[in-house]
Amino acid sequence: MKANKLREMTVQELNLKLTELKGELFNLRFQLATGQLENPMQVKKVRKDIARIQTILREKEIKQANA
Repeated sequence: MKANKLREMTVQELNLKLTELKGELFNLRFQLATGQLENPMQVKKVRKDIARIQTILREKEIKQANA
């Protein structure tokens, strides 16, 4: 997911997306542990998306505090 798209989303939408991605990461880790995961790079992609969302949430929090 691109950072530009994420910056256009509201805080509530970002929190919802973050929750979805954390659930997806849990499922991917479970599949990885049981040997059912076809593409292990999905784990890395989801982790990076989570980090992007957390970064943008922090940016918005700082911006709001300074305003």
